[in-house]
Amino acid sequence: MPKGKFEVYRDKGGEYRFRLKASNGQVIATSQGYKSRESCMKGIDSVRNNAPNAEIIELSE
Repeated sequence: MPKGKFEVYRDKGGEYRFRLKASNGQVIATSQGYKSRESCMKGIDSVRNNAPNAEIIELSE
């Protein structure tokens, strides 16, 4: 079964960012900018560790 993937890249300002893509190639999440690649990788680890148990909060207008 195809899996999603994280893509790490540098933006126009030189910061590292990641995007999470679904198995169909659609971008489903994007990160903030990070000064270092190491920090960006820690951001990915945080998503991996926290997302399975993250609470869902529905905000109403």
